[in-house]
Amino acid sequence: MRVIKLLSLFVTCLFGATLCLADSEPDKPISVRVASYNVEFSKSATPEQIGELFKPYKLDIIGFDEAPDGDWTARVGKVLGMPHSFVGKISSANHKDKYKTILSRTPLEGTEEYELSGRGWTPASAVRATTKIEGTSFAFYSLHISKSGAMDGHAYSLATEVLPKEKTERVIVVGDFNNNMGDPAIDTIEAAGYRSTWADLEIDLSKEYTYNALDPQKNLGVIDHIFYNTSAGPRSTDGGIIELDKPLSDHKPIWAEIAFPRKLHAQTEAP
Repeated sequence: MRVIKLLSLFVTCLFGATLCLADSEPDKPISVRVASYNVEFSKSATPEQIGELFKPYKLDIIGFDEAPDGDWTARVGKVLGMPHSFVGKISSANHKDKYKTILSRTPLEGTEEYELSGRGWTPASAVRATTKIEGTSFAFYSLHISKSGAMDGHAYSLATEVLPKEKTERVIVVGDFNNNMGDPAIDTIEAAGYRSTWADLEIDLSKEYTYNALDPQKNLGVIDHIFYNTSAGPRSTDGGIIELDKPLSDHKPIWAEIAFPRKLHAQTEAP
């Protein structure tokens, strides 16, 4: 009889602990680990080498710029155990092998590519896909655009023509923006409801650069960025510029961990 009582007590405690864990789960943020890398058409590295550099970061999704066509992105994914990829059709400035691509650990849906209008070299574009992480949908954009002003370039096209049409509630935008934080073009993206992970990480960008990794004396500062939509209420908890002993491109890769609330706060209706 004593054994039966002890067994019953153990089952009760175990059941109670399971309920407590289940009750707390809705409050636990979903952490999404992302990266962005302009690989300069893989001139200085193989896709396998680029896969190896990302291994320690345990990423969920990566946006590549100036990536070769074909199976290049999938080959990076094979190294990382990330089997899902999407390759755009528009090569930046019509140069050879400068496509925008997405690599993901989870299946991709709703894949699209948007050509962006404005001054500077053309064509420019952003590829987009959705994926589910821990059962929650995310929209992910990878882009490569030209430097511009507030209302005359690809950033303005993205902020006013593409992003406002996005229906997914949680959005991440990464890529080579060719603009520094504080530039009018970046202000336009922020005005559209997007925040850079650099702001959360409190990194002094004036002392850093992502281009030119191969020729630091000619660096243009930090022109590669990761943004998320503020309406989803996330915050970056980790990330930065990945420094390599031997650069694998003229850009440095960047990464971030972004914590998204599982439940979005209800919008307050105007009286």
